[in-house]
Amino acid sequence: MFHNFKYDFLRCLRTKEVLFWMILFPIFLGTIFKVAFANISNGNASFSAIDIAVVERIENNTFKTVLDEVSSGDEPLFSITYTDEENALSLLENHDITGIIYVDDKISLTVGSITGTTVNVKKTIIKSFIEQYNFTEQIIIDTVKNEPQKLNLVIEKLSADIKCNETIPLTDGNTDNMLSYFYNLIAMVALLGSNIGIYIAIDNQANLSPIGARVNCSPTKKLHSLTASLISRFLENGICVAITITYLIFVLKIDFGSKIPMVYLAGIISGMVGVSFGFFVGSFGRMSEGTKGAISVAVSLLSCFCSGLMIGNMKAIVDLHAPWFNEINPAAVISDAFYCLNIYNDYERYTEKIITMLIMTVIFSIGGFLLTRRRKYASL
Repeated sequence: MFHNFKYDFLRCLRTKEVLFWMILFPIFLGTIFKVAFANISNGNASFSAIDIAVVERIENNTFKTVLDEVSSGDEPLFSITYTDEENALSLLENHDITGIIYVDDKISLTVGSITGTTVNVKKTIIKSFIEQYNFTEQIIIDTVKNEPQKLNLVIEKLSADIKCNETIPLTDGNTDNMLSYFYNLIAMVALLGSNIGIYIAIDNQANLSPIGARVNCSPTKKLHSLTASLISRFLENGICVAITITYLIFVLKIDFGSKIPMVYLAGIISGMVGVSFGFFVGSFGRMSEGTKGAISVAVSLLSCFCSGLMIGNMKAIVDLHAPWFNEINPAAVISDAFYCLNIYNDYERYTEKIITMLIMTVIFSIGGFLLTRRRKYASL
């Protein structure tokens, strides 16, 4: 059995497809994710000053001082053009500015007709700024009229930072939504191990390959041969997944939390799921090697798609319409294991996902054994 394991492992290592799809491709894809999500994950998305025009119908030195204050510094809120109404309307019509602020007895705002998420946010910022200024100005005017002795106290209170809410984190883990792409990248590597799992069945069935014919002619028990092949592929896929995890954590510096050994454990077990699934698919019928490979890849990528590898919120969409599917989707279970390990302080949910993956591995493996061992041949 040891010799079967040794030679099967060495032969599988020489497969070029394994080197590319299970090692080089995940490294390349992980690097692309890191570059694409760098600014989003680090919160470094730059804020550009909002272009506005100011039309002064009356002189208001106080408001002008406030505008100059918020339009200066390293990160100004506004980029201001002081002009007349005709030119301001022309700038607004040409979409060179977001809005026009009129300085009159009451500060007012005119915005353009163009819409969009970014434009609407800018309009809201300008509107909130003016409302806040008008509100503050009215309080000061009322104080001067009614209780002038309290003016300094009112100004002090209005100038103070008010914190109505306190941020209390629910977890010590990294809650960055972009991490789901990296979780699913590992799931993809694990499930692509189905490609090498297929050969366990093919290389042990005499009617599917010359190697299978020789194996069936040998005195080695078929159960021993299958077990040795299965263990060697488990090890190989586990190594591929571990390489991907190592690259993500120590080269790309992706924050998977502090429980790194448990991350590797989840990765290795997820690799077993992929190999056993390939073994199960490879045991079906007399389909060609290419057909079985296409089926395993298609199912693996569909599983990763539904888990959020291509569209980040896809798993949430699936959970909304078919929550049961995420419980049996291998990629979703694998990515959830990493998520639970990072987010929750206990191991309860993580353990549930690990047990689910082990159950999947056992079911696929037993199915593969039953479908493969029952083969009988009249001649070889």
